[in-house]
Amino acid sequence: MADRHPTLKQTFADRARTAAHPLTRYLFRLMDLKASNLCLSADVTTARELLTLADKVGPSIVVLKTHYDLISGWDYNPQTGTGAKLAALARKHGFLIFEDRKFVDIGKTVQMQYTAGTARIIEWAHITNANIDAGKDMVRALAEAATKWKERIHYEVKTSVTVGTPVSDRFDDSDAQEQAQTRQRDDVDGRKGSIVSITTVTQSFEPADSPRLTKSHHDQGDDAVFPGIEEAPMDRGLLLLAQMSSKGCLMTREYTQACVEAAREHKGFVMGYVSQEALNSAPDDTFIHMTPGCKLPPPGEEENGQVEGDGLGQQYNTPSRLITICGTDIIIVGRGIIEAADPPSEAERYRRRGWKAYLGRLA
Repeated sequence: MADRHPTLKQTFADRARTAAHPLTRYLFRLMDLKASNLCLSADVTTARELLTLADKVGPSIVVLKTHYDLISGWDYNPQTGTGAKLAALARKHGFLIFEDRKFVDIGKTVQMQYTAGTARIIEWAHITNANIDAGKDMVRALAEAATKWKERIHYEVKTSVTVGTPVSDRFDDSDAQEQAQTRQRDDVDGRKGSIVSITTVTQSFEPADSPRLTKSHHDQGDDAVFPGIEEAPMDRGLLLLAQMSSKGCLMTREYTQACVEAAREHKGFVMGYVSQEALNSAPDDTFIHMTPGCKLPPPGEEENGQVEGDGLGQQYNTPSRLITICGTDIIIVGRGIIEAADPPSEAERYRRRGWKAYLGRLA
């Protein structure tokens, strides 16, 4: 499958013009601009570590993968919290945020987990993912939730408030009943009741694409956007967990094929897959593939040398094998970078190796 599909010989710039999902098109352009196909799996344990790592490694990556529930000290404030600060760093350095939530439940539950609760994942994560063991309808439920969220976020509410003692010519017809009720509120000694004050609240809505509005829904004082490309679109995307890198994984071929079918049924929301190989097979498949379990031997050793697992089921492959042979697009690297003596330098080493493998695939 991987050695036949035309996308394997197309540049990321070319794929940006044909991808079905707006966020996929943006990501391919970002990859081409930064000469990077690297995703950092930022599996640290504190919010401070997460933000510091994202800032230092941001220039080398195009995706930052998070597990928010691993993080102690996560600030859930939607305007000033950890998610909002990550979003500001994503704009500054040019990467997308991928919350590795692995949704798997009935439709209504995953909708609430995605859009509500403490984390409100949809507010700050461009991408999330799902295990579809609960059925393909779960993908539809997440897609509907994302559509409703985008419709809601795309409006600014402007509120004006007036306070004072009204006179009769300030009421419209809709307030006639309230006027009548006010006149009836007489004290027992015959004095007429009066209104001391009234507050009138008026709301108007303006589309978010209005030139009046700023592009960012944040209050960080940091509107810096990575040079050479605009801010990421407000669309949200889903990756389907089609295959895993862990030893003894129970995901069958039938399960993987169901992921492919679900992706094709929801091209407007599903960007692609977390998988171990390229799954595009139909002529109009334009999905992106991200692959975990990537590791390089220590500097100075041959890249195609053996890399050992972690003893807990994780199996590793080199960037060259994953991109050239398996046909993935983005390599996901965690401990290989995080545990290095100099994470930014090691991220650059992975970026260079990943990009070299991509150029070799094109050749």
